[in-house]
Amino acid sequence: MFEQEGYDLIGAALEVYNVVGHGFLEEVYQECMERELALRNIPFVSQPKLSLTYKGTELTKFYRPDLYVNDGIVVELKALSTLTDNESAQLFNYLRGARKHVGYLINFSHPNKLDWKRFII
Repeated sequence: MFEQEGYDLIGAALEVYNVVGHGFLEEVYQECMERELALRNIPFVSQPKLSLTYKGTELTKFYRPDLYVNDGIVVELKALSTLTDNESAQLFNYLRGARKHVGYLINFSHPNKLDWKRFII
């Protein structure tokens, strides 16, 4: 599912990491990712409203991922010293609630490398 698109997404994230480095706030990486995705002609929506459901009915609350890429990949950007199970659980739950199947958790604050995880449900 979205294998090439995921590869392209991580390529864009690696470029941002290589150019900007680590240590900035998440908002900086958000804007850099938006610009890099646009430069690469990768379709995305920034912070869209994704509806959530409970027992088949739509909730009034919604989820706003940082990015929604290629009309199917949910992307959460982080600027944390390390990713924990909490961030993974959060993205997993959002994928389930929004009925999406592919998600990426991308962390830019690791000092030696881009830290990322792919989720398929």
